[in-house]
Amino acid sequence: MFEGPAFVIAIIALSIGGWLANNWIRAKHGYALEDEWGGKTSLPDTKANEALKAENAELREQLAHFADRVKVLERIVTDKSINVAAQIEALRDESEIKALGSTTREKEAK
Repeated sequence: MFEGPAFVIAIIALSIGGWLANNWIRAKHGYALEDEWGGKTSLPDTKANEALKAENAELREQLAHFADRVKVLERIVTDKSINVAAQIEALRDESEIKALGSTTREKEAK
């Protein structure tokens, strides 16, 4: 069973098949390929790669912004409704005070 040239040829065929499968999987997923001596070939940076990197950075920035907004919304949702109502009324009172102050100044200026 483990004698003769058929065994040697089977080992060589399995080795080559494994190497081909490894490189096919690497190429399919965008990893660097191996050359004949075990080194890795690097993929060249193209304009498309640079555009994708810029878009990725922009999307990460947007994601961070939305994460902050979700935190605020979570705080509003989990906060007691009485507290939220009081804060809204306080903001309304501030805007009314500012509005009254600006109309008073306008009357004094005339």
